[in-house]
Amino acid sequence: MKKPGFETGDKLPSGLELAKHCGTVDKALDLLRVEGLIVTRQGSGSFVRERTSRPVGLRPHLEAAFEQQQVTLDFAGFSSETLHNALQEPLDKVRSGRLAPESITVRLLLPDTTAPMAVPVLVDGLQDEAALRQRARNIALTNAGGIAHSVEMLAELGLVQKASVQVKVHRASSLFKLYILNRSEAFFGFYPLRERTVTIDDTDHTFYDVTGKDTTLFHHAAGPDDASLGSQYVQQAQMWFDSVWSTIAYERQP
Repeated sequence: MKKPGFETGDKLPSGLELAKHCGTVDKALDLLRVEGLIVTRQGSGSFVRERTSRPVGLRPHLEAAFEQQQVTLDFAGFSSETLHNALQEPLDKVRSGRLAPESITVRLLLPDTTAPMAVPVLVDGLQDEAALRQRARNIALTNAGGIAHSVEMLAELGLVQKASVQVKVHRASSLFKLYILNRSEAFFGFYPLRERTVTIDDTDHTFYDVTGKDTTLFHHAAGPDDASLGSQYVQQAQMWFDSVWSTIAYERQP
């Protein structure tokens, strides 16, 4: 079926018009619904839904997530640096009273940098370098610690009833990042790799590293039913995160 050029929120044509394209109205609507392109509201009709597979910015969705009473945020990635920065605005709004969730629960799933990893590695022979892993560890600790302090302080100040930040690590190298907001939205992006040089203890190290700030995120939102593409993506993303969290992930040692 050739998809008409409708925009998000547009109401679909009448059944007779759709039937011209697919033979029957039910067949046309079923196809569009399975593809995740429409949402049907009883008594109102069918509408073109927001496409899920397009690059988006995390910040506005993160702030909208904090409008809910129970906020949950799961992150899997390399260092949580981008998340640390993106959280500052909604947390500031909680501190100022403009947002008032009852609870905030954050889980961070990061790589274990105490053992050799796929990245960072030296360009020369793809050799492991402990100094680079320690550098990555310091970045991760700084940002995870910053998130924990900012979130948990809200509970200490009495601004939210409950706030917790848990951090676990695993032995796999993180070549992508995943955010899951309130178990209803998922953001996924691949880390590009690039060559860079840093000086550590007066020694230059040329190595391959992930570049989180260059990651394009794609947004998937749960739809009105479990059969929609967005719903299936969010469900599978949450299932993957929970399975890693409860099996091969473990508490990071200080």
